Amino acid sequence: MLFLYQLVVLLAAQLLKVVALFSPKIKLFVEGRKEVFPILNSKIAPTDKTIWFHAASLGEYEQGLPVIEQIKQKYPSHKIVVSFFSPSGYEVRKNNTVADATVYLPLDTVSNAKQFIKAVHPEMVFFIKYEYWPNYLNELQKQHIKTYLISGIFRENQAFFKWYGGFYRNALKSFDFFFVQNDSSKKLIQSIGFNNVKVSGDTRFDRVVTILERNNTLDFIENFKNQQTTIVIGSSWPKDETLLVQFINQAPENIKFIIAPHNIKSEQIQELKQSISKKTLLYSNFQKDPLQEVKTYNVFLIDTIGILTKIYSYADIVYVGGGFGHPGVHNLLEPATFGVPIVLGPNYSHFAEATALVKMEGCISISNQQELNEAFDNLIFNEDIRHEKGHICSTFVQMNKGATAIILKHLENDSL
Repeated sequence: MLFLYQLVVLLAAQLLKVVALFSPKIKLFVEGRKEVFPILNSKIAPTDKTIWFHAASLGEYEQGLPVIEQIKQKYPSHKIVVSFFSPSGYEVRKNNTVADATVYLPLDTVSNAKQFIKAVHPEMVFFIKYEYWPNYLNELQKQHIKTYLISGIFRENQAFFKWYGGFYRNALKSFDFFFVQNDSSKKLIQSIGFNNVKVSGDTRFDRVVTILERNNTLDFIENFKNQQTTIVIGSSWPKDETLLVQFINQAPENIKFIIAPHNIKSEQIQELKQSISKKTLLYSNFQKDPLQEVKTYNVFLIDTIGILTKIYSYADIVYVGGGFGHPGVHNLLEPATFGVPIVLGPNYSHFAEATALVKMEGCISISNQQELNEAFDNLIFNEDIRHEKGHICSTFVQMNKGATAIILKHLENDSL
């Protein structure tokens, strides 16, 4: 099995080089990995003490950020190395300020694992949520480097729990401890013989709670809102937008809409804008003329990234996109922490927080135009229901914080 795995990885490496000729994203994936060791050699000296965090992509990085920040405070003499597998994470956070070195993770070959771990020489390693690379894990185990999984999630359909999963189960032996999000994950991993596990919860709750402590002011959004009921649509996809645009076009004139699509390519933004009959302002056009009267517009179309979290603070109602695709709905904890009701599409079962909030009735799941119209109308015209559902969301976030503290307390007994 190990030989077959090595062969697949090597073949994938060659295939990716070909695909990179036609795909900008894969080109970033391939070209970015050429810079890994030059970056590490320039920023990490052989005498440095280091701690390594690995995130698959942006969501996992954000999930692990509270732990990264606390570890940085706890071990100020150590350098922090953050690695990403996906361009979606690396390209957005390659200039973060919490890490001393941020790089792509080279593909999981034996030689890459040895070279990477030699360059980083970490004293502790944290894998965030998932991604189990056997060659890296085996090398960490050989060198007796403490390795942890944080905010872990295990599901029955994973290879670890299948009859053919011995190769992958063996890789899990490299972990000193598993911090998982829920009881079902704990029971699953215990069922295959791992008892070095604790339910710590999801560190994302700790991250979103800190959002309330920041300055979330955006004067141009406040001016646009103009004290009117405002629906913020975050991370929408075309399937979401088909329903949303129909509602927007027939909505009362005193209802404001802010749309931050998942994809901000100019041609798709223009297509979305043209489908909206209400007076619509693009953020890119506002930047060219910031003195214009934004309050005269009904729809603000945000064709940039990085400000959606602050925009959520101005929402009366939020629609979180992605729920008509796979694996499903995008991050809804950020709007939830501001105490607003959330509407989302039907595909949310892969996300524990979405499942919980729908069950608690802080979130409303819709499957078609009629259900979306009814959900929005109910929230717009019934302020008591709107506030009640918003309170459920904010309380849910506050009740589930604390995972970072549990992890740090456990690590005190494993201190460097």
